[in-house]
Amino acid sequence: MKPATCLLRSKTFNSSCCGIVKIVLARNGSYQLYTVITSIKHFPRDLDKETRFAFSAGGEEILNPPGLHWDYWFDIVCREWITTSSAPRTPICGSMNLRLSCVCRPVCWPFGSLLDSRHCVFALTVLTLLMQVVVEANSSLAMNPFVIPEAYIIGAQPLCSQLVGLSQGQKKLCQLYQDHMQYIGEGAKTGIRECQYQFRHRRWNCSTVDNSSVFGRVMQIGSRETAFTYAISAAGVVNAVSRACREGELSSCGCSRSARPKDLPRDWLWGGCGDNLNYGYRFSREFVDAREREKSYPKGSHESARLQMNLHNNEAGRSTVFDLAHVSCKCHGVSGSCSLKTCWLQLADFRKVGDTLKEKYDSAVAMKLNSRGKFVQMHNKFNPPTTLDLVYIDSSPDYCLENPGTGSLGTVGRLCNKTSEGMDGCELMCCGRGYDQYKAQIVERCHCKFHWCCYVKCKRCTKTVDQFVCK
Repeated sequence: MKPATCLLRSKTFNSSCCGIVKIVLARNGSYQLYTVITSIKHFPRDLDKETRFAFSAGGEEILNPPGLHWDYWFDIVCREWITTSSAPRTPICGSMNLRLSCVCRPVCWPFGSLLDSRHCVFALTVLTLLMQVVVEANSSLAMNPFVIPEAYIIGAQPLCSQLVGLSQGQKKLCQLYQDHMQYIGEGAKTGIRECQYQFRHRRWNCSTVDNSSVFGRVMQIGSRETAFTYAISAAGVVNAVSRACREGELSSCGCSRSARPKDLPRDWLWGGCGDNLNYGYRFSREFVDAREREKSYPKGSHESARLQMNLHNNEAGRSTVFDLAHVSCKCHGVSGSCSLKTCWLQLADFRKVGDTLKEKYDSAVAMKLNSRGKFVQMHNKFNPPTTLDLVYIDSSPDYCLENPGTGSLGTVGRLCNKTSEGMDGCELMCCGRGYDQYKAQIVERCHCKFHWCCYVKCKRCTKTVDQFVCK
C-alpha cells in the first residue's frame, strides 16, 4: 500500500503549504477527525492512534497509521503550494465544493500512480459524492462535515470536549460541525431570552435556566415549564442555524432550496435568498435530540416517560418555527410599480414563535405511560396532542418559595403590580405574603425632538416612582 505523501521538501517548508493538514477518517459512514498538523516539527501525540512521519529525499511522507486501510479517506489541506520540482505551483485539486484552500495530490493516490489534474478532480468528485451518500445513509442531516481549514487549529479541537453539558453524541457533532456551534449557542440564548420575556410577569420567570449551558441542564421535574423550556430552546436553534445558512456563515449550507408554493401567482418569481429552514430543522433535530436518543430506560418507567416528553416538546418547538415561516416578496419595476415580484421563504419574527409557544404552554396536555408502556394523554375526553402541542407528565409547583429540588427561586423580592388582578398583581405574585412599598428613581428619555434630516434627539430625565416588592 502506497503512503500518502504530501511531496514537500523539508528544506523549502515555510509553514505555508500544509500549514494546516487535516486527516479525516471516514469508515462505515462515521466521520472522525484523526489529527491536525500545523507544523512539521510538532505533531499531536495525545490521540488513540499515532501517525508515523518519515522524511525522505523526495519530501515528507505521511505514512498510514497501523491498521488503517483505504476505506478511510485522507484529506490533506494546504494553505498554498510551495514551488518545487515535485510540487509545481498549480491548484491541481482545488475548486472543489468543500471550501478548502487547496488539496494536495496524495488524496488521489489510492487510485494508483499520481494522476493528472483532470483525473484528480474527477476522482475527488467521486469521493465527495460517495461520502455524501454514506452520510445520508447514516444520518438525517446529509450534510458535508468539512469546514474551512482555518477552523482546524491546534487548541480548537479540545473545545468540544471541554463544553459543559454536551452529551457524547453532541460532542461528536460539535467536532464535525464546529462552525455551527456559535449559532447553536446563539439560538439557545435567543430561546432563553424569549422564555424570560414571556414569563416576566409569572412566579416562575425562566430564571432556572443557565444561559451559559442550555443543553446540559436538565430541569428536575417534567412540568409545563420544562416543556416550554425544551420547545423554545429547540426553536431557537432552528431559527439561528437557518438564518446563518442564508447569510453564508456555514460551510455546509446556503440559501433555501424549498419548493415553490403552489398558491404563488405564476408571474411572481420564486428565488432570492431565503432562510434555509429545512437545513436548520434537520440540524436542530439531530443535535438537540442527540442527548435524549442516547438514553435507554426500562419500558414503562418514569424516566422513559420523561424522555418521550422531552422529544415531543423539542419537536413542537421546531414545528412551530416551521409552521410560522412565511413567503416574503420584493417588488421590481419602474418607479416601484411592482410589475414583478421576487419571493422567498422567510422565518417569522421569533417573538411570534414565543407568543405561540406561550399559548401552547397554557393549554399543555398532561400525559402518562399506560400499562403497556405507551405514552398517552391522561384525560381521554380531550383531543390527543398534535406535534405543535406541548406535553408534560408532572404537576407544576407553586414557585412561591425557594426550593432547590424543583429549581424554584421563589418570589421574595420580586416586583409586582399593585393595581393588577393578573399574575403580575401583588396578590398572586406574592402568594398572599404581602408586599413592601418604596420609592425608586428611574431614568427615561424625555423632551424628544425630530431634527432634519433624519434623527430624533432626546434628553434624559429622572423621576421618582412607587414600586412594590413581595415580602
